[in-house]
Amino acid sequence: MTTPNRERVQQPVQIEALDRQRPVVSEECRRQSQAVAAADAADPGLHAFLDAALADLDNESET
Repeated sequence: MTTPNRERVQQPVQIEALDRQRPVVSEECRRQSQAVAAADAADPGLHAFLDAALADLDNESET
């Protein structure tokens, strides 16, 4: 007996891996990292939020 999804599950899956040796890939990673860092720096409440979340996790592990 086959399940209704069996045919779909057995179909091949294509996975792309970036060639990190190519300069364009490194440049794009750097660009995205800088964009994220700039967005984080522009958010004045981010550090307080992250500190509160960390404190909350610390409190949960103590109980």
